[in-house]
Amino acid sequence: MAKISKIRLLIQASFTAISNGYIKGFAHGKIYTGDLKYLCVPGLNCYSCPGALGSCPIGSLQATLSSREYKISLYVIGFLVVFGTLLGRLVCGFLCPFGLLQDLLFKIPFFKKIRKLPGENFLRWFRYFILLVFVILLPLFVVDITGLGEPWFCKYICPAGTLEGGIPLVILNKSLRSAVGFLFKWKVIILLVTVIASIILYRPFCRYICPLGAVYGVFNKVSFFRYKIDSQKCTSCGRCEETCKLNIKVYKNPNSLDCIRCGECKAHCPQKAILIK
Repeated sequence: MAKISKIRLLIQASFTAISNGYIKGFAHGKIYTGDLKYLCVPGLNCYSCPGALGSCPIGSLQATLSSREYKISLYVIGFLVVFGTLLGRLVCGFLCPFGLLQDLLFKIPFFKKIRKLPGENFLRWFRYFILLVFVILLPLFVVDITGLGEPWFCKYICPAGTLEGGIPLVILNKSLRSAVGFLFKWKVIILLVTVIASIILYRPFCRYICPLGAVYGVFNKVSFFRYKIDSQKCTSCGRCEETCKLNIKVYKNPNSLDCIRCGECKAHCPQKAILIK
């Protein structure tokens, strides 16, 4: 394993442990409701995880969009803009617990790994559809008679919420086990599909589904942390693309919307032509 991979894995594991450090929650099957829950963490980390000390930005955004009182939260928007401007999708590569899970799943040996799916270029835009429709439009405009909407992405799609919140709470609470219905089973199916896909294909949820990655990706070209190609050194050998598990032509598009800043391309460039700005 390359040095950058070990460092990244250590940072991912440490941040996951810190952001989900409420041990008492796992012991008693209850979520933390203290003052820290008013703050967002940068990665996709479920509010309902028994150990979660902060809130997921997507969950927080949906909670305000679907409420009668707010409809928009300047705090959540500002939070996303600040982290996007500073780091871009480096958040996905280093600070996202669900990204860590996908990285670990991909390390499981399998007789044939897939580098990309058919229609890859089209599928990569699907996460922006998820962001627009399930995170923003449906919570805003599909409301009940009281004017309240639903957190559509969190409730019907997000596998991170199922893994971190739904399954632990159902296991730890007998009353919840007796109330499990179709929705929970549907979410478990989505999680299982995501887990299996993550063993075969590198970070399928990040590539095609994650609305948080879609937001941060927009900032990749303008964030303070970004890549630059030294044209005097680069020979367009393609080694960076071969190394990149997301199949990005780094020498042509170093700040792609898809790049999670894992650093593998930079570490393996034979000409040392990939620089950090």
